[in-house]
Amino acid sequence: MHSNEQAMPIAMQQDEFVSRQSQWGTMTVAFERAPSGMDSRPLFEGLPGDSCQCPHWGYVISGRMRVIYADHEETVSAGEAYYLAPGHNIVCEEAGELVEFSPQGEYQKTMQAVAAKVAGGV
Repeated sequence: MHSNEQAMPIAMQQDEFVSRQSQWGTMTVAFERAPSGMDSRPLFEGLPGDSCQCPHWGYVISGRMRVIYADHEETVSAGEAYYLAPGHNIVCEEAGELVEFSPQGEYQKTMQAVAAKVAGGV
């Protein structure tokens, strides 16, 4: 199985953030573009630890993001692969693009909570 960004349907779009996604077996594959300054914290308020509860594996094509955990922070930049453990938030320090892989079940649960926040005007 393979794809490119343009062949995947847009699953979420809010302002300059765009996520194109497909389901491959038990994984969600996403190509994402995010603007500088995007902050995930408001989207995850109300979840345990007010943070994303899904693990993600990915590769940053361009840009830079700060990953915020309860006890530490990490910076992931263009050209780096990453693993994000559950309990994280993201702040985009530099606009960028990434490709990401997430377990479908955990991802869907988290995205349902995010969709409710977006529908409520966050």
